[in-house]
Amino acid sequence: MQPALRLVRPVRDGRGPLPRPAARPAAGPGGGPHRDRADAVLSVEGLSLAFGGTVAFAEIDLAVGAGEIHAVIGPNGAGKSSLINAITGLYAPRAGRVRLGAESFARVPAGRLAALGVARTFQNLALFAGLSVRDNVLAGLSAARRAGPAAQILGLPSARREARAHRAAAEAVIGRLGLAAVADRPAGSLPYGLQKRVELGRALVAGPRLLLLDEPMAGMTATEKAEMTGFIRAARDRSGAAIVLIEHDIGVVMRLSDRVTVLDHGRRIATGTPAEVRADPAVIAAYLGLADGEADAAADPAADPAADGDADGDAAEDGDAAAA
Repeated sequence: MQPALRLVRPVRDGRGPLPRPAARPAAGPGGGPHRDRADAVLSVEGLSLAFGGTVAFAEIDLAVGAGEIHAVIGPNGAGKSSLINAITGLYAPRAGRVRLGAESFARVPAGRLAALGVARTFQNLALFAGLSVRDNVLAGLSAARRAGPAAQILGLPSARREARAHRAAAEAVIGRLGLAAVADRPAGSLPYGLQKRVELGRALVAGPRLLLLDEPMAGMTATEKAEMTGFIRAARDRSGAAIVLIEHDIGVVMRLSDRVTVLDHGRRIATGTPAEVRADPAVIAAYLGLADGEADAAADPAADPAADGDADGDAAEDGDAAAA
Protein backbone atom coordinates (compact mmCIF):
# COMPACT_ATOMS: atom_id res chain seq x y z
CA MET A 1 0.00 0.00 0.00
CA GLN A 2 1.37 3.40 -0.92
CA PRO A 3 1.91 5.92 1.89
CA ALA A 4 -0.79 8.51 2.44
CA LEU A 5 -0.22 12.13 1.59
CA ARG A 6 1.79 13.92 4.23
CA LEU A 7 0.33 17.21 5.45
CA VAL A 8 2.91 19.79 6.40
CA ARG A 9 3.37 23.03 8.25
CA PRO A 10 5.98 25.72 7.60
CA VAL A 11 9.48 24.93 8.85
CA ARG A 12 12.09 27.64 9.41
CA ASP A 13 15.29 25.80 10.27
CA GLY A 14 18.70 25.26 8.66
CA ARG A 15 19.52 28.55 6.89
CA GLY A 16 23.10 27.92 5.82
CA PRO A 17 24.87 28.91 2.58
CA LEU A 18 23.97 27.01 -0.58
CA PRO A 19 26.61 25.63 -2.98
CA ARG A 20 26.32 25.62 -6.76
CA PRO A 21 25.43 22.11 -7.95
CA ALA A 22 27.91 20.21 -10.09
CA ALA A 23 25.93 17.01 -10.59
CA ARG A 24 22.74 15.37 -9.48
CA PRO A 25 23.02 14.43 -5.78
CA ALA A 26 22.38 11.08 -4.21
CA ALA A 27 18.78 10.10 -3.58
CA GLY A 28 17.22 10.99 -0.28
CA PRO A 29 14.20 9.58 1.54
CA GLY A 30 11.35 8.74 -0.80
CA GLY A 31 13.63 8.29 -3.82
CA GLY A 32 14.20 11.99 -4.62
CA PRO A 33 17.29 14.11 -4.01
CA HIS A 34 18.08 15.44 -0.55
CA ARG A 35 16.03 18.53 0.27
CA ASP A 36 17.51 19.86 3.54
CA ARG A 37 17.63 23.65 3.59
CA ALA A 38 21.36 23.52 4.23
CA ASP A 39 22.00 22.11 0.74
CA ALA A 40 18.99 23.57 -1.10
CA VAL A 41 19.57 25.61 -4.24
CA LEU A 42 16.29 27.45 -3.61
CA SER A 43 14.81 28.01 -0.17
CA VAL A 44 11.55 29.92 0.28
CA GLU A 45 10.83 30.78 3.90
CA GLY A 46 7.47 32.09 5.07
CA LEU A 47 6.81 33.92 1.81
CA SER A 48 3.55 35.89 1.59
CA LEU A 49 2.16 38.10 -1.16
CA ALA A 50 -0.95 40.25 -1.38
CA PHE A 51 -2.41 42.66 -3.91
CA GLY A 52 -4.24 45.23 -1.85
CA GLY A 53 -6.60 43.23 0.30
CA THR A 54 -6.37 40.10 -1.86
CA VAL A 55 -3.96 37.46 -0.61
CA ALA A 56 -2.17 35.67 -3.45
CA PHE A 57 -0.39 33.24 -1.13
CA ALA A 58 0.67 33.16 2.52
CA GLU A 59 3.39 31.53 4.61
CA ILE A 60 4.82 29.43 1.79
CA ASP A 61 7.88 27.32 2.65
CA LEU A 62 9.70 25.43 -0.08
CA ALA A 63 13.17 23.90 -0.45
CA VAL A 64 14.50 22.52 -3.74
CA GLY A 65 17.76 20.62 -3.92
CA ALA A 66 20.29 20.32 -6.71
CA GLY A 67 19.12 17.93 -9.41
CA GLU A 68 15.56 17.90 -8.09
CA ILE A 69 12.48 18.50 -10.22
CA HIS A 70 9.93 19.94 -7.80
CA ALA A 71 6.41 20.47 -9.14
CA VAL A 72 3.96 22.99 -7.69
CA ILE A 73 0.34 22.12 -8.44
CA GLY A 74 -3.08 23.48 -7.58
CA PRO A 75 -6.18 24.92 -9.22
CA ASN A 76 -6.29 28.22 -11.08
CA GLY A 77 -5.89 31.01 -8.58
CA ALA A 78 -3.96 28.88 -6.09
CA GLY A 79 -0.96 31.24 -6.29
CA LYS A 80 1.44 29.15 -8.37
CA SER A 81 2.52 31.73 -10.95
CA SER A 82 2.49 34.49 -8.34
CA LEU A 83 4.93 32.39 -6.32
CA ILE A 84 7.29 32.15 -9.32
CA ASN A 85 7.02 35.90 -9.89
CA ALA A 86 7.86 36.58 -6.24
CA ILE A 87 10.84 34.21 -6.36
CA THR A 88 12.18 36.05 -9.42
CA GLY A 89 11.61 39.53 -7.99
CA LEU A 90 8.80 40.60 -10.33
CA TYR A 91 6.53 40.91 -7.30
CA ALA A 92 7.51 42.27 -3.89
CA PRO A 93 6.48 39.85 -1.13
CA ARG A 94 4.69 41.17 1.92
CA ALA A 95 6.72 38.90 4.22
CA GLY A 96 9.27 36.11 4.17
CA ARG A 97 12.58 35.57 2.40
CA VAL A 98 13.99 33.85 -0.67
CA ARG A 99 17.42 32.23 -0.49
CA LEU A 100 19.36 31.72 -3.72
CA GLY A 101 22.82 30.31 -3.31
CA ALA A 102 24.41 31.89 -0.26
CA GLU A 103 22.30 35.04 -0.54
CA SER A 104 19.01 35.83 1.18
CA PHE A 105 16.52 38.41 -0.06
CA ALA A 106 13.35 40.05 1.14
CA ARG A 107 12.89 40.84 -2.56
CA VAL A 108 15.07 39.19 -5.16
CA PRO A 109 16.73 41.76 -7.45
CA ALA A 110 15.27 40.84 -10.85
CA GLY A 111 18.22 42.45 -12.64
CA ARG A 112 20.63 40.03 -10.96
CA LEU A 113 18.84 36.79 -11.75
CA ALA A 114 21.38 35.64 -14.35
CA ALA A 115 24.29 36.45 -12.04
CA LEU A 116 22.54 34.45 -9.30
CA GLY A 117 22.26 31.46 -11.63
CA VAL A 118 18.48 31.70 -12.15
CA ALA A 119 16.56 31.34 -15.43
CA ARG A 120 12.85 31.02 -16.14
CA THR A 121 10.22 30.55 -18.81
CA PHE A 122 6.76 32.11 -18.93
CA GLN A 123 3.28 30.68 -19.43
CA ASN A 124 2.82 32.72 -22.58
CA LEU A 125 5.61 32.84 -25.15
CA ALA A 126 8.02 35.73 -24.63
CA LEU A 127 10.22 35.35 -27.70
CA PHE A 128 11.62 37.91 -30.14
CA ALA A 129 9.39 36.78 -32.99
CA GLY A 130 11.37 38.52 -35.75
CA LEU A 131 14.76 37.22 -34.67
CA SER A 132 16.14 33.84 -35.62
CA VAL A 133 16.01 30.85 -33.32
CA ARG A 134 19.77 31.20 -32.83
CA ASP A 135 19.54 34.85 -31.84
CA ASN A 136 16.71 34.12 -29.43
CA VAL A 137 18.82 31.48 -27.70
CA LEU A 138 21.84 33.80 -27.70
CA ALA A 139 19.69 36.39 -25.90
CA GLY A 140 19.91 34.12 -22.87
CA LEU A 141 23.61 35.00 -22.66
CA SER A 142 23.18 38.78 -22.80
CA ALA A 143 23.84 39.13 -19.06
CA ALA A 144 27.02 37.07 -19.42
CA ARG A 145 28.53 39.43 -21.97
CA ARG A 146 31.76 41.01 -20.70
CA ALA A 147 33.10 42.70 -23.83
CA GLY A 148 31.93 46.30 -23.96
CA PRO A 149 30.34 48.03 -26.98
CA ALA A 150 33.67 49.52 -28.08
CA ALA A 151 35.40 46.13 -28.03
CA GLN A 152 32.59 44.61 -30.05
CA ILE A 153 32.53 47.42 -32.63
CA LEU A 154 36.32 47.30 -33.02
CA GLY A 155 36.36 43.52 -33.13
CA LEU A 156 38.96 43.20 -30.41
CA PRO A 157 40.28 39.68 -29.70
CA SER A 158 38.47 39.50 -26.35
CA ALA A 159 35.15 40.33 -28.01
CA ARG A 160 35.73 37.79 -30.78
CA ARG A 161 36.61 35.05 -28.28
CA GLU A 162 33.51 35.79 -26.25
CA ALA A 163 31.29 35.79 -29.34
CA ARG A 164 32.69 32.41 -30.44
CA ALA A 165 32.14 30.93 -26.97
CA HIS A 166 28.57 32.21 -26.79
CA ARG A 167 27.76 30.96 -30.27
CA ALA A 168 29.18 27.53 -29.42
CA ALA A 169 27.05 27.37 -26.27
CA ALA A 170 23.95 28.37 -28.23
CA GLU A 171 24.64 25.82 -30.98
CA ALA A 172 25.06 23.07 -28.39
CA VAL A 173 21.69 23.84 -26.79
CA ILE A 174 20.01 24.17 -30.19
CA GLY A 175 21.34 20.75 -31.14
CA ARG A 176 20.21 19.10 -27.90
CA LEU A 177 16.70 20.50 -28.36
CA GLY A 178 16.43 19.30 -31.95
CA LEU A 179 16.29 22.83 -33.38
CA ALA A 180 19.34 22.77 -35.68
CA ALA A 181 17.23 22.52 -38.84
CA VAL A 182 15.34 25.71 -37.98
CA ALA A 183 18.15 27.68 -36.30
CA ASP A 184 18.12 30.41 -38.97
CA ARG A 185 14.35 30.78 -39.19
CA PRO A 186 12.48 33.59 -37.39
CA ALA A 187 11.21 32.20 -34.11
CA GLY A 188 7.74 33.62 -34.75
CA SER A 189 7.38 31.54 -37.90
CA LEU A 190 7.71 28.21 -36.08
CA PRO A 191 4.89 25.99 -34.83
CA TYR A 192 3.90 26.58 -31.21
CA GLY A 193 5.62 23.47 -29.85
CA LEU A 194 8.95 24.44 -31.41
CA GLN A 195 8.63 27.99 -30.07
CA LYS A 196 8.28 26.53 -26.57
CA ARG A 197 11.54 24.65 -27.17
CA VAL A 198 13.24 27.88 -28.22
CA GLU A 199 12.14 29.51 -24.98
CA LEU A 200 13.51 26.56 -23.02
CA GLY A 201 16.79 26.85 -24.94
CA ARG A 202 17.11 30.52 -24.07
CA ALA A 203 16.68 29.64 -20.39
CA LEU A 204 19.18 26.77 -20.54
CA VAL A 205 22.00 28.35 -22.54
CA ALA A 206 23.66 30.14 -19.61
CA GLY A 207 23.76 26.94 -17.53
CA PRO A 208 21.50 28.06 -14.64
CA ARG A 209 21.64 26.28 -11.30
CA LEU A 210 17.92 27.05 -10.79
CA LEU A 211 15.40 26.76 -13.62
CA LEU A 212 11.80 27.93 -13.12
CA LEU A 213 9.37 26.54 -15.71
CA ASP A 214 5.90 28.10 -15.69
CA GLU A 215 3.62 25.69 -17.56
CA PRO A 216 6.15 24.72 -20.24
CA MET A 217 3.68 22.26 -21.81
CA ALA A 218 0.44 24.25 -21.76
CA GLY A 219 -1.35 23.96 -25.10
CA MET A 220 0.90 21.21 -26.44
CA THR A 221 -0.13 18.05 -28.22
CA ALA A 222 0.59 14.67 -26.65
CA THR A 223 3.65 14.18 -28.86
CA GLU A 224 5.01 17.64 -28.06
CA LYS A 225 4.55 17.00 -24.34
CA ALA A 226 6.43 13.72 -24.59
CA GLU A 227 9.32 15.47 -26.33
CA MET A 228 9.39 18.39 -23.89
CA THR A 229 9.36 16.01 -20.93
CA GLY A 230 12.44 14.30 -22.32
CA PHE A 231 14.21 17.63 -22.89
CA ILE A 232 13.55 18.80 -19.32
CA ARG A 233 14.68 15.53 -17.79
CA ALA A 234 17.82 15.48 -19.96
CA ALA A 235 18.64 19.09 -19.00
CA ARG A 236 18.40 18.18 -15.31
CA ASP A 237 20.51 15.07 -15.73
CA ARG A 238 23.15 16.93 -17.72
CA SER A 239 23.55 20.00 -15.49
CA GLY A 240 22.35 18.99 -12.03
CA ALA A 241 20.17 22.10 -11.97
CA ALA A 242 17.27 22.42 -9.55
CA ILE A 243 13.98 22.76 -11.44
CA VAL A 244 10.69 24.18 -10.20
CA LEU A 245 7.85 23.10 -12.47
CA ILE A 246 4.41 24.73 -12.57
CA GLU A 247 2.13 22.38 -14.46
CA HIS A 248 -1.61 21.61 -14.63
CA ASP A 249 -1.23 18.26 -16.33
CA ILE A 250 -1.21 15.69 -13.51
CA GLY A 251 0.19 12.99 -15.80
CA VAL A 252 3.23 15.15 -16.59
CA VAL A 253 3.69 15.99 -12.92
CA MET A 254 3.55 12.39 -11.73
CA ARG A 255 6.00 11.11 -14.34
CA LEU A 256 8.51 13.94 -14.30
CA SER A 257 8.75 15.21 -10.72
CA ASP A 258 10.82 14.07 -7.76
CA ARG A 259 8.68 16.03 -5.31
CA VAL A 260 5.27 17.71 -5.47
CA THR A 261 3.91 20.63 -3.45
CA VAL A 262 0.17 21.31 -3.43
CA LEU A 263 -1.24 24.83 -3.07
CA ASP A 264 -4.86 25.72 -2.41
CA HIS A 265 -6.16 29.26 -2.05
CA GLY A 266 -2.62 30.50 -1.51
CA ARG A 267 -1.72 28.01 1.20
CA ARG A 268 0.72 25.12 1.02
CA ILE A 269 -1.35 22.25 2.29
CA ALA A 270 0.71 19.21 1.32
CA THR A 271 4.02 18.02 -0.04
CA GLY A 272 5.50 14.65 -0.90
CA THR A 273 6.78 12.36 -3.58
CA PRO A 274 4.55 11.70 -6.60
CA ALA A 275 3.68 8.33 -5.07
CA GLU A 276 2.53 9.99 -1.86
CA VAL A 277 0.40 12.50 -3.72
CA ARG A 278 -0.92 9.88 -6.11
CA ALA A 279 -2.04 7.72 -3.17
CA ASP A 280 -4.61 10.30 -2.06
CA PRO A 281 -7.42 10.68 -4.67
CA ALA A 282 -9.10 13.33 -2.53
CA VAL A 283 -6.17 15.68 -3.03
CA ILE A 284 -6.22 15.18 -6.79
CA ALA A 285 -9.97 15.67 -6.85
CA ALA A 286 -9.76 18.86 -4.80
CA TYR A 287 -6.93 20.49 -6.71
CA LEU A 288 -7.54 19.30 -10.25
CA GLY A 289 -11.34 19.37 -10.21
CA LEU A 290 -11.82 15.71 -11.02
CA ALA A 291 -14.28 13.15 -9.73
CA ASP A 292 -12.79 10.39 -7.60
CA GLY A 293 -12.69 7.86 -10.42
CA GLU A 294 -11.20 10.36 -12.86
CA ALA A 295 -8.63 11.36 -10.26
CA ASP A 296 -7.46 7.77 -9.96
CA ALA A 297 -7.14 7.50 -13.73
CA ALA A 298 -5.30 10.81 -14.07
CA ALA A 299 -2.82 9.86 -11.36
CA ASP A 300 -2.03 6.49 -12.95
CA PRO A 301 0.23 6.81 -16.02
CA ALA A 302 -0.79 3.32 -17.18
CA ALA A 303 -4.43 4.43 -17.31
CA ASP A 304 -3.74 7.19 -19.84
CA PRO A 305 -4.84 5.95 -23.27
CA ALA A 306 -3.02 8.80 -24.99
CA ALA A 307 0.34 8.07 -23.38
CA ASP A 308 3.17 7.57 -25.86
CA GLY A 309 5.29 4.84 -24.31
CA ASP A 310 6.46 6.07 -20.93
CA ALA A 311 6.19 9.71 -21.96
CA ASP A 312 3.46 12.21 -21.27
CA GLY A 313 0.30 11.97 -23.33
CA ASP A 314 -2.30 13.79 -21.30
CA ALA A 315 -4.43 16.51 -22.85
CA ALA A 316 -3.07 20.01 -22.35
CA GLU A 317 -4.82 22.44 -20.07
CA ASP A 318 -4.60 26.20 -20.14
CA GLY A 319 -3.10 27.68 -16.99
CA ASP A 320 -3.20 30.96 -15.18
CA ALA A 321 -2.61 34.18 -17.06
CA ALA A 322 1.11 34.81 -17.62
CA ALA A 323 2.87 37.48 -15.58
CA ALA A 324 5.47 39.02 -17.83
